[in-house]
Amino acid sequence: MNNSSVEVSQLRVRRGKVRVFDGVDVSIPRGQITGLLGPSGCGKTTLMRSIVGVQRVESGTVTVLGEPAGSRVLRHRVAYGTQDASAYDDLTIRQNLRYVGALLGAPRDAVDRVIADVGLTGQADQLVSSLSGGEGSRVSLAMALVGSPELVVLDEPTVGLDPLLRAELWGQFRGLAERGVTLLVSSHVMDEALRCDRLLLMRAGRIIADTTPKGLLADTGAEDPDAAFLALIERDQQQHLDTRRSRREETGE
Repeated sequence: MNNSSVEVSQLRVRRGKVRVFDGVDVSIPRGQITGLLGPSGCGKTTLMRSIVGVQRVESGTVTVLGEPAGSRVLRHRVAYGTQDASAYDDLTIRQNLRYVGALLGAPRDAVDRVIADVGLTGQADQLVSSLSGGEGSRVSLAMALVGSPELVVLDEPTVGLDPLLRAELWGQFRGLAERGVTLLVSSHVMDEALRCDRLLLMRAGRIIADTTPKGLLADTGAEDPDAAFLALIERDQQQHLDTRRSRREETGE
């Protein structure tokens, strides 16, 4: 049995005149939290959009849960939480979730279950506009979960949250993974790398490391993820320079 939820092969994406990816390959394991980390603008969102099937690709393949990305049969199996607000401010939490649940054909009791899962039972009948930033993030997570997906793709879900709220949200991610859900979570906050099972580190549209938290620190000899990522960038830059120098020597330029 294939232990991957997602297989990306030779993915090429162009947005306007900009080449975002030029042959990306990546595999995302089932039932784990995979962190997609890197600076803003490195291609994290484009990769996630490609995986959920809403990004136009130039060439290559993206296979999700054994099906082509964006296939109709994946509608109930894959959830995508974007950086933008996904809930209606003038509705309550419960009303938002009932609406999404109706679109997905989810059982009615799924709404209360998901509200409890994200710790919002006491706020279920509050308007979304009255919630704090941390509560709003949990509503977005609840909306992604209401259809009981097998794969949850979350684009920077902890952005703007204080450390305590980020820790609480990551605790919920861990609980989902322990129940067998696969999570792909993007972030530009490097200390969140230590909360993941697997790490994909991106720079300038390329995967420069596919590793684990322990592997990242051991490979670079760094004491923290920020220092490790900087070391990887320096290594990547040096390899790029060495490759260009070798090509010039081969061509005599």
